[in-house]
Order: sequence, then structure tokens, then C-alpha cells
Amino acid sequence: MKALDTWERVLIGLIALVFLAFGLGIDGFLSPYALADSTYNISEKCLIALAMALLIIAGEIDLSIAATMALSSLAMGLAMQAGAGLPLMIAAALATGLACGALNGWLVTRWRLPSIVVTIGTLSLYRGLAQVILGDQAITGYPEPLSVLGNGTLGDLLGIEGLIVPIEFALMAVAAVAVGIFLHASVGGRRLYAIGANPVAARFSGIAVDRWRLGLFLFAGLMAALAAIALTGRIGSTRPNLATGWELEAITIVILGGVAIEGGRGSIVGTVLAAVLLGSFTFALGMLNVSGIVMSMIVGALLIVAMVLPRFLRRRPSAQPRTSPARSVTA
Repeated sequence: MKALDTWERVLIGLIALVFLAFGLGIDGFLSPYALADSTYNISEKCLIALAMALLIIAGEIDLSIAATMALSSLAMGLAMQAGAGLPLMIAAALATGLACGALNGWLVTRWRLPSIVVTIGTLSLYRGLAQVILGDQAITGYPEPLSVLGNGTLGDLLGIEGLIVPIEFALMAVAAVAVGIFLHASVGGRRLYAIGANPVAARFSGIAVDRWRLGLFLFAGLMAALAAIALTGRIGSTRPNLATGWELEAITIVILGGVAIEGGRGSIVGTVLAAVLLGSFTFALGMLNVSGIVMSMIVGALLIVAMVLPRFLRRRPSAQPRTSPARSVTA
């Protein structure tokens, strides 16, 4: 793994500032149980942000990732109503996520359509399907093991009293380490950077660009389904508006983490740090009873700042070219 870059150090400083400021201003904010609760504000969004980071580094984007979560949760609920057990319910959610990702990837790679246009369309398609099937209803009554996955701790799972790390957070941490190793310490990761920097040159160098793009959309669908399973277990219901607006928050996390929106540059370390920063900040605002619309405004402002500030930090005065004494050239 590479050493932390300038922007990642800035993120660490901002996280420390958030915990210091709100720790002094809000009673109980730094208590172990409050910190554990704050991770629920981080884990599910970070799961989809990991997939979004890989897509953006490769020059693509998936605006339907939150709608895929809603459809995957719906598939799990319908499977439960059909009498399926928990393993089949989870399989239905994962299969739905993969199917959504496959459709996105097929449209982008087979028909050479821009991913932003494709996923705007599939966002409406997937969210619309959930709304048509459910209407204003909700599916509830999920089995207890699913609730343990969404709300339980490693102490509950392992039988260790006092271990209050949420299962969701542990799952996110494992996923982040795995994705980070892939991106920063494997040939596949270097290929993604090459595709994002110059897809034409990457194709001429022998990289199967379309195959990698399709794989990234499949991975995004899988991570959306995994986040949907965790979120459904945590709230105990499936609703058509599940995770509405999370695609914006995932993009904000990724860009705030230092991933270049034009592709070819970024890190998983920065993405995870940005998820912690945004999650802990919004958790603190929730403790202060700040309204949801104000939080949305803050997320939008952070997205703008996240695109401008890293470029400002990378700016250096252009050096004047040094002139060398003229040399005589003989014919």
C-alpha cells in the first residue's frame, strides 16, 4: 500500500476535528456506545461507495446503485413471502443485484452507451418496479437472524460480552480491505487505473476494457445487494423508497475521498476516510436534531467542496523553463 497522500492527511485532520468539536459540544458523543451507533451511519453507504470508487476510477458511474438496493430488498421480501428461508432470501437479493448490474454493464459495453445516461434510465426503471409492485405497502416480519445481521454486534455473534463492534461495520471493514488490496496491490487494479486514464490506450495495450467494465457493474450490483441485506435487517422492512438519494451520498463519499471524477486516480483509503468523516458528521447533526433537508444541503455543499479543494491543493506555480546556452549545429 502507498503512503497517505496530502488529501488523505487532510481527511484524517477533518475527522479528528469533527470528533473533537462534537465531543466537546455534545454530551455522550464520544461514548463507546454512541461511537458504535455512528458506524450504522457509515457501513451501508461505504459498501456502495467502494463499488462506486472502482467505477469512477475506471471512468464510469452508476447512478442506479441505490435503486438496485431497493429492488434487491424487494426480491428478498418476496422470497420470504413465498416461504423461502434466510439463505434463499439472501440468494434472491444477491441474484437481483447481479442482474441489475449485468443490465447496466451490457448496455454500456454492448451498445457503447454512456454509463451516466444508462444508469439514469435504470435508476427510474429499478425504483419504478419497486414502487409498482409495493405501492404504498411495506414488507415486514423478517426472521430474527436477519435483524441480528443488521443490528447485532460481534459480541452477540461470537458470544463475547463487551465486544460492541457492529457486525455491519466489521463486514464493511473486510470489504474495504479486500477492495483496497485488489485496487492497490494487484494487476487488476493497475488495469482499472489505465482504463480510467486512457481507455483507448488501455485497449491497444491488450486490456479487455469491456470485460473489466462489465465486471465493475456486476460488482456494483453485488455490493448494492449486500448493502440492501444489511439495511433491510437493520430497519426490519422493505419499502419502495429504501435508500432514496444514497447514490448522491455515495458519489459524495467517493469524490470527497479524492477520487478524480474524470477517472484514473483515487484510493480506497481516501474513500473509507471520507465515509467515516461524512457519517460521523451527519450522526452528530442527527444528535443535534438537525433536519434532513439541512443535511441534504450539507451533502451537496460537501460534494462541490470535494471537487474543488483537492484541485486547489494540487496546484503548483508553473516553473519557467530554463534556457540553455545556444549550441552551434553543424550541417
